[in-house]
Amino acid sequence: MPQHYDLILVGTGSGNSILDDRFSHLRVAVVEKGAFGGTCLNRGCIPSKMYVEPSIRARESGSNEPFGVSSTFDGADWPGIRDRIFGRIDANAAKGREHRRDQDWIDVQVGVARFTGERALTVDLEAGGSVEITGDQVVLATGSRPVVPPIKGLDQVECHTSDTVMRLDALPARLGVIGGGYVGSEFAGVFSGLGSQVTQVEAEGTLLGNHDAEIARIFTDEASRSWDVRLDTSLDEVTPAGDAIALHLSDGSTVEVDVVLVAIGRKPNSDLLEVEKGGIDVDDHGLVVVDEHQRASAEGVWALGDASSAEPLKHVANQDARVVQHNLLHPDDLVVTDHRFVPNAVFSTPQVAAVGLTEAQAREQGLDVAVVTHAYGDIAHGWALLEDETDHLVKLVGDRATGKLVGAHLIGPEASVLVQVPIMAMSLDLPVKGLARGQYWIHPALTEVVENALLELEAELEA
Repeated sequence: MPQHYDLILVGTGSGNSILDDRFSHLRVAVVEKGAFGGTCLNRGCIPSKMYVEPSIRARESGSNEPFGVSSTFDGADWPGIRDRIFGRIDANAAKGREHRRDQDWIDVQVGVARFTGERALTVDLEAGGSVEITGDQVVLATGSRPVVPPIKGLDQVECHTSDTVMRLDALPARLGVIGGGYVGSEFAGVFSGLGSQVTQVEAEGTLLGNHDAEIARIFTDEASRSWDVRLDTSLDEVTPAGDAIALHLSDGSTVEVDVVLVAIGRKPNSDLLEVEKGGIDVDDHGLVVVDEHQRASAEGVWALGDASSAEPLKHVANQDARVVQHNLLHPDDLVVTDHRFVPNAVFSTPQVAAVGLTEAQAREQGLDVAVVTHAYGDIAHGWALLEDETDHLVKLVGDRATGKLVGAHLIGPEASVLVQVPIMAMSLDLPVKGLARGQYWIHPALTEVVENALLELEAELEA
C-alpha cells in the first residue's frame, strides 16, 4: 500500500524553507533527487558568485597602474579555489539533508519522483527500488535544468553546463561559451579573469539581449575588450581536434577550445515528473500553471520557483515559498504573490542590474516616458574609481502621467546593490518627486549616482 502523508514536498531548494515547527504536527515526506539546497546552493547562484570574487581580484591585480600601484596577476590556483567553494557548499548540503532526517515528523526520500495519479507519486530511490506515496497536499519545488541543444557533434565531446563546469579538475586554457545571456556572460567573466582564453558565441547582436538596449551595448563593448565575443553567430557543428574541440561557427570560422560550456537557457523539470498524470497543467514552456496563490490546476497541489515562474531567480523562488507556506498554514486567509517588480543582476565584468521596464518596453506600452542617465564618473566616488568616462551609469525610466519610476537599469561596480533604492521606490509605489531629497545620502558614497539620477528624473518629469 502507498505511504500516505499530510504533505509531500518535492525539491529542497527554496521549497525546503517552507517546513518549520508549525508543520511538526503533520506527517511530511520530503523528496529530493540530488543534493539538498537546490540549484542555487549547489550549482548556481552561490558557487558561481564565489568564483566571481577571485576572478575580480585576479583581473584587478593586473590593472592597477592607473591607481599608482604596481601589481601583477601570476595565475590562479583553480583546484584551491574550487575546493574552498565546494568544501563549504557540499558540507552545507549534507548538513541540510541530515537535519531533515533527524526530524521525526519528516520522512526523507532520496530519489526521482513521478506522478502516477492525483497527488500520488512513485519515487525511484537512489539506493534502489521505489516507494509509492500519496499526500493531502503536494508542493512542487522541482526547479529547472540547463538546456543542451541538438547541435551536430556536441554529444561526441565533453560538453559542460552550469551544473558541471564549476567542478572541472583544472582551469581550461581555452574555453568556448555558447550563449550570451547572464549565465554565459558571468562564466565568461569568471574564466577570463582567472586566465582562460574565452570565446563567447551569441546568435543575437549583443550580449544580455533581454536587458535595456543601451546597457546591453555598453556591456557587450566592455566584455569584448576582455574576451573574444562573436556576435550574430551560431554554433553549427562540433568536432574533436586531437586533444582539443573544434567549434565550427556560422560565419565560416573555426575556434579550437579545450572545454565547451553551453549556456543557452534552462527548462523546468515538470517533464521528469510526468505531471500530466497528476492532472497538473503546464504551459508551452513546461512551467506548471499556477494562480496568484501559487495553486496548480490539480486540487491540493502547489508550485513555486523555477517550476512555475518564467524568471528563474532565487529571490523569486524564496518569495513564492513564503506565499505557499502561509497559504498551507492559513487556508482561509490566502495571500497572493506579487511578481510586478522582480529585479535581476548579472555578476560579470562589469556588473549589471535592472528592475521594471526597459525604455523600449515602456514606449511600446504607450507610456509618455522621461529617461535620464547619470554616469558614475560624475560623482565623487566615481573619481576614486577612476570613472572618468560615461560607460558605467544609472539609467532611469519614469512615467510622466503618474510621476513614478517604471524602470531602472544600472551598469558598473556594485550595480546589484545600488538598484535596491529603485526597487523600493517601485514596490512601495512612491513618486519620484521628493524621493532623492526626502532622505540623506552619504557623501562621498557610490549611492550618490542613484541620488543624482533621481534628481535629474524629477526635473524631467516636471518639465
